Amino acid sequence: MIKKIVMKNLICSGCAGRIEKALSRLGYIKSASFNFPNQTMLLDVTDAYDESRAIPEIREIVDSIEHGVETYPYERRNVIIQKGFFRQQWLVFVGIAVFLTGYILYHFTGLVRANPTYWIGYFIIAHKIALKTFNGIRRKDFFNENTLMFIATVAAMSIGKPFEAIFVILFYSIGEHLQHRAVNRSKREINTLMDLKIDYANVLDEEGSWVVKDPMAIKTGDMIRVKNGERIPVDGIIKKGATSLNTSAITGEAKLTPANEGDYVLSGHINVGGVIDIEAGKEYNDSTIAKIIDLIESATDKKSRTEAFITRFAKIYTPVVTVLAMFMFLIPTLFDPGNYQEYIFRAATFLVISCPCALVLSIPLSYFAGIGASARQGILFKGSNFLDMMREVDVIGLDKTGTLTHGNFAVEGYTNPETLKLAASLDAYSNHPIAHSIVQAYSGTHYPLENVVETPGFGIEGRLDGKEVLAGSRTMLIERGIEVSDPRDTAGTNVFVAKDGKYVGRVVVKDQIRATSKAVIKKMKRRFDIIMLTGDNKETASEVAFELGGIDFRHSLLPEDKIEAFDAILSKRRKMYVGDGINDAPLIKNADIGVAMGTGSELAIDVADIIVMDDDFRTLHKAFGIAHKTRGVVLQNIVLSLGVKFSFLILAAFGLVTMWMAIFADVGITLIAIMNALRLIYGRKSKTT
Repeated sequence: MIKKIVMKNLICSGCAGRIEKALSRLGYIKSASFNFPNQTMLLDVTDAYDESRAIPEIREIVDSIEHGVETYPYERRNVIIQKGFFRQQWLVFVGIAVFLTGYILYHFTGLVRANPTYWIGYFIIAHKIALKTFNGIRRKDFFNENTLMFIATVAAMSIGKPFEAIFVILFYSIGEHLQHRAVNRSKREINTLMDLKIDYANVLDEEGSWVVKDPMAIKTGDMIRVKNGERIPVDGIIKKGATSLNTSAITGEAKLTPANEGDYVLSGHINVGGVIDIEAGKEYNDSTIAKIIDLIESATDKKSRTEAFITRFAKIYTPVVTVLAMFMFLIPTLFDPGNYQEYIFRAATFLVISCPCALVLSIPLSYFAGIGASARQGILFKGSNFLDMMREVDVIGLDKTGTLTHGNFAVEGYTNPETLKLAASLDAYSNHPIAHSIVQAYSGTHYPLENVVETPGFGIEGRLDGKEVLAGSRTMLIERGIEVSDPRDTAGTNVFVAKDGKYVGRVVVKDQIRATSKAVIKKMKRRFDIIMLTGDNKETASEVAFELGGIDFRHSLLPEDKIEAFDAILSKRRKMYVGDGINDAPLIKNADIGVAMGTGSELAIDVADIIVMDDDFRTLHKAFGIAHKTRGVVLQNIVLSLGVKFSFLILAAFGLVTMWMAIFADVGITLIAIMNALRLIYGRKSKTT
């Protein structure tokens, strides 16, 4: 069982790691993983987890490691109000007043000694860092950012540089506050990109009156009224009225979609026409909108390899720079003891520069921003690792129906009326798009069939007056020992019908290729090996492949055959599969990267790594652009952070860096890296395509 705990204002990487380790020792927690962009701790808990007892215990652990972190259940994230900067830092202002009072009294009246007053002011200003350092030492955690900062500033105070020490603490505190604001701002901006929150719904109560309810209170079967300008709160069927829907919040496309009585509509779409009454098909937590919000918020729980590396790097980096700072003081002091104060100052400056916050904060934030930018265009990633993996794709396998084609089948012909009636009578029990087209093509009464069973990839069977009736592929009939008199399949999907062991005839169904598929496939062929995998016959597959520019294809494949055919395709890097149906789900799950079209089956969407909400193949092409741009920003932040820090560390070793410059190398670079990550959010749409 997975639980989420918000830990707002936790931006210290080392602290997060220590909290994860401490929480994992609790009996009711199997593992803990912190998500920096979302500021949430993901807990894998046992049945013994009791929130009323666990939250205070978790909060106590967090407070002992990092001061000022707001810890509360994820469900309360929208009702917690964060304290302002001045309310959080009031004691710092008291310390500044004491420090300045001592300075004035000493320099202008000589009534007090400056040194004790400076130390009192320093400890008041640095009380949070001192407390964190003390707690760290008590836990035998000697290598963390707070300890480094405390040692550096105490060293500066000890050698008669109180102003440098005080300003380091002040700028560090201000920088931390700005980092908090930047992280929180980025999270708000990413959520604003989707703007999916639904505040209320108009629901018909038992007395026949329309009342305003929380969407969470909607039950399956409830009647909901959606007026002009309102969002559809849950998925359902239009029972009354007709309108147009703005689907841009989910699909990323601004075009309007007509919706009429009997149509199934998704939550999150905005009604821009007449009033419609909808019968709720799902509760809010199971609706499209709730799943999308959860996907976006949970996407960075699955970390990319770069993020995982940075986390490991930070754990090793801090102890190493601490030891280096110690040697930086000890070795030159042995040869030149008269200048020990200078070497102390160099080591202190070195420690201030060394904090790895720029990397630890900006890298996860870059991926989170990339996921937000993708969501704005109707592409949902289930993890930042998949955003990273997209750059490595060299082979793309494609389903045909509903992916490259519209999936709007129409009957092109049939052998005789009896063939169509038998097929329609059987297919009335199926949800497959081909079955729907056959049912729609027949307007008469159906045969009363019994014991109807559907076999995915083969067809459907039942009994009529005790006789077996079949409708399906040529293979299905042949395996039952039925001779099919039609020797060749025609272009299109051929549904063969038999009754009582004898062949009756066939129904031919055709689908139309999406115009957008042709244009995008032409572009993508330059970069990827593209192969279409379909259950259709050779004639149909060949015709579609030719229209798409002569792509490679495999035909007449059952679901298990698709997996075998896909596995046989050679790839130097990673393989992606794109599909939409129940039959595609096993392959979507087994591929390196599985992509589901948004209006496909729920099973395909559940097992997919990436979801394309608007069913437009062009959108998948945009996803590749966003993945490359995100990676570019990540590399920029790595080069910027490490380049500046290592340059300043080398200069600090030779005494060429002041404390002011050290603060810039720490806080300043962190803020620049965060702002660079936010370019993925603020950048224009066209730049990510």
